[in-house]
Amino acid sequence: MLKLERLLTDALNATAAFWVPLRQAYAWVHQAAHILNNEPELAGAQVRRRLRGLVAAISRWRAQAGVLAPALAHFLKVTRSYWPGLFHCYDVPDLPRTNNDLEQLFGAHRYHERRATGRKGASPALVVRGAARLTAAVATRVATYTATDLAAADRRAWQQLRATLDQRQQARVQQRRFRRDPQAYLAELEAQLVKLLLPA
Repeated sequence: MLKLERLLTDALNATAAFWVPLRQAYAWVHQAAHILNNEPELAGAQVRRRLRGLVAAISRWRAQAGVLAPALAHFLKVTRSYWPGLFHCYDVPDLPRTNNDLEQLFGAHRYHERRATGRKGASPALVVRGAARLTAAVATRVATYTATDLAAADRRAWQQLRATLDQRQQARVQQRRFRRDPQAYLAELEAQLVKLLLPA
């Protein structure tokens, strides 16, 4: 027991210089979390104003944090980088405060697609057809759809989506052709350009 007490005393004495800065830095970060938690349900402009005041105070007094000043500088840098999109969630109903769930959804989809296809990386088709495939994958997790539901879909919107996906596919094919034989691809483009420029 005495040995443990001595170890704790030595550790506390060795870290005594860090406790005051740590207490101050923790208070600032805790206050930022409290502001962003927005229990009083203030509007986005009010939350922005309160957090701006705290960020200004941290910038002004961060030297008081001693060895933790670099950590606070990083906190300020990250806060500034997120600033433009940080307050929309307070003004838009049902908008989540973080995109963690969305990132988890994308990650789960990539994981299942890699398992199903045997690929180590993400499928190239997800890049080309992701707007349709990912939406369909998410929608079918939420509900079951019948042929009647699909027949009631907006045909014009479906055709526009299909045209967009075909354009992406065609662009991908052109990239592949260029990588396979750049000289032939550029010669073909040049011939097409010459035909356009020549008078009929």
